[in-house]
Amino acid sequence: MRLENARYHVSVHDPRLLPRDTLPEVAFIGRSNAGKSSALNTLAGRRRLAFVSKTPGRTQLINFFTVDEDAFLVDLPGYGYAGVPHEVREHWDTLVGEYVFHRRALAGVIVVMDSRHPLTPQDRRLLDWLQPSGRKVHVLLSKADKLSAQAGQRTLAQVRKDLDQVYPGATAQLFSSPKRSGIAEAQSCIEAWVADHQQKAPAQGNRPGQKSLNGN
Repeated sequence: MRLENARYHVSVHDPRLLPRDTLPEVAFIGRSNAGKSSALNTLAGRRRLAFVSKTPGRTQLINFFTVDEDAFLVDLPGYGYAGVPHEVREHWDTLVGEYVFHRRALAGVIVVMDSRHPLTPQDRRLLDWLQPSGRKVHVLLSKADKLSAQAGQRTLAQVRKDLDQVYPGATAQLFSSPKRSGIAEAQSCIEAWVADHQQKAPAQGNRPGQKSLNGN
């Protein structure tokens, strides 16, 4: 599977219109402006595979990108944005919640966090929200080029320690889109998830019921 072969497939605004879940899917999610779209573009070796917006909360669709007809990379709407109407946040809960908790093809979730401000209260709420789903989680600490090598390693060690308490089993790494560092490690994680998902049939039935990210 070559991530650089990723191509746009479809965008979905209604969970009832999700494509058939016949291929393993790896979803990307992150707080607005954490560098999620840039990370997707970097992993795919494309400048505009995923749209990079300077306006937080602009994208409210689930975007699917097919990779060699072997898997899908899935770009989920950003969370934690301010100045967005309540009904938009409710739509996020419905759209993303239905996908994350009930999608049998979902092999794992890449959570993108700004390495300068990891595990913010919003990030912790997201992980708490994700936990009942039982999904595999790998954290990309983006914008690592903004930190010195020493500070980056300190941050990574602290995040891994905190994840042991917040989301046991989750893994983490440093990542930089401008420096193109961390690509091999992230790709290895994605490929392992896809291979594991291909080897065993997804569990039948629904995942545990989701709660609102807003705590409702």
